[in-house]
Amino acid sequence: MTRRKLPIGIQTFRTLRERGCYYVDKTAHVRALLDEGTHYFLSRPRRFGKSLFLDTLKELFEGNEPLFAGLDIHQRCDWSVRHPVVRLSFGSGDFTRPDQVEARLTEQLAAVERRAGLAPEYATVPGRFGAVLEALHDKTGQAVAVLVDEYDKPILDALEAPDVARSNRNFLCGVYAVIKDCDAHVRFAFLTGVSKFSKVSLFSELNNLKDITLDPRYSTVCGYTDADLDGVFAAELPGIDRAAVREWYDGYNWRGPETVYNPYDILLFFDRREFKAHWFQTGTPSCLVDILCRRRVGSPALEDMVGTDESLSKFDVDDIGTEALLFQTGYLTIGDERNVGGKTLYRLRYPNREVKQSLNEHLLGALGPDSSRQGAHDIRLLDLLTANDFADLESLFRAFVAGVPYNWHVNNDIANFEGYYASLFYSWFAALGLDVTAEDAGSRGRVDMALRFNGNVYLFEFKMVESVPAGTAMTQLRDRRYADKYRGRGEPIHLIAVEFSRQSRDLASFAVEPA
Repeated sequence: MTRRKLPIGIQTFRTLRERGCYYVDKTAHVRALLDEGTHYFLSRPRRFGKSLFLDTLKELFEGNEPLFAGLDIHQRCDWSVRHPVVRLSFGSGDFTRPDQVEARLTEQLAAVERRAGLAPEYATVPGRFGAVLEALHDKTGQAVAVLVDEYDKPILDALEAPDVARSNRNFLCGVYAVIKDCDAHVRFAFLTGVSKFSKVSLFSELNNLKDITLDPRYSTVCGYTDADLDGVFAAELPGIDRAAVREWYDGYNWRGPETVYNPYDILLFFDRREFKAHWFQTGTPSCLVDILCRRRVGSPALEDMVGTDESLSKFDVDDIGTEALLFQTGYLTIGDERNVGGKTLYRLRYPNREVKQSLNEHLLGALGPDSSRQGAHDIRLLDLLTANDFADLESLFRAFVAGVPYNWHVNNDIANFEGYYASLFYSWFAALGLDVTAEDAGSRGRVDMALRFNGNVYLFEFKMVESVPAGTAMTQLRDRRYADKYRGRGEPIHLIAVEFSRQSRDLASFAVEPA
């Protein structure tokens, strides 16, 4: 096995192929797209290889046959036919400023005209775009391939300035409508981005787009499968804990038979040989965390979200659904689906350890504990659980809760303090990468938090109480027989009742019993 160059940061197909980099062949998907339709839309999270896929399409339509030698599509394509390509990208630019979208598009259309030797026509961007498509078709005798990368970035960048975001959306709506109006001049169109804005708001005129975001046939059009890692990247695998790679980075699903890895994670992991949150660290989701707190979405609720085709597409400037936001940005993915009365329900889940651990680390920081002491708390928690030292665990919990600033209680956004404390402890444990489940369901109800660690099972119940001690949390753990679900594992089970005082906002009681 010969190791190749890792294409870290390379988004151009030609560069990747000419430098002899690793390449996961996606051209079978390209061939299927060409056979089945002409106008497509795809939504995938950031850093998932969308730009590289569009560049592959560009090279294909321009007929650059040598780049495709040995790939699936090479013997199945008529390389004598070449199509002009108009590729538009919003990857760069400050779209929080008014009129920047128009300026950016004007620059790109001018570049297309200059390369093709066309004279600029029309004063408006939509008019100029349409004229370019018609002129390229007339000049070459072949219809145009239109490729739009990061179609939604001008809107997403300006979400904190809704007036600008709406203006950008409305302007883009008129631009994208040109693709349908000039259908006679368009051989193929492919638009891609992170979000899936509703067709009513952004694609009201471009209503002939085929959305392949949740089409099982294209679930692996971006991302790497297990087979890709074992085949294409076989030379990188010696000495690697394959199961750990799967736990950390696999798990994204768009209704296909296979889950996929984020390519950016895999490439960075093979380069550094360290399990880290490579993808997550490329964009801190401060806006996402703020939205979850404002909407009073506790971190345990993220493990129990259900979406529909409608709710996962509910994304617009003034109406961004929580499920859609988490799903489209890659923080949740499809776990399973059920059809109920002709309506498909998708149960969402974290894709992998990286996302679960990292997102909860950010949520923990937003929930209020003293971050300066968090590292010491983390180390002590792991040590105490390893030793099953419950007396000192109680002391640690008291110190942890005491670290919540008083003004957080005065100005908090989560009305239910019991839910707040459940979120606090869940995010703490999840941020450490522990095997923790919120609201774990049994035959007689749901325990607030279940932890599997070091050959033990820990079942936590959190309660807000008026009097001290109330004992209601331990009573519930016993009476509802939460432990029954875990007895078949043959591991020690510990019932841990944690109660908080409504008056003092601190730990009121802490009790542990074997189950």
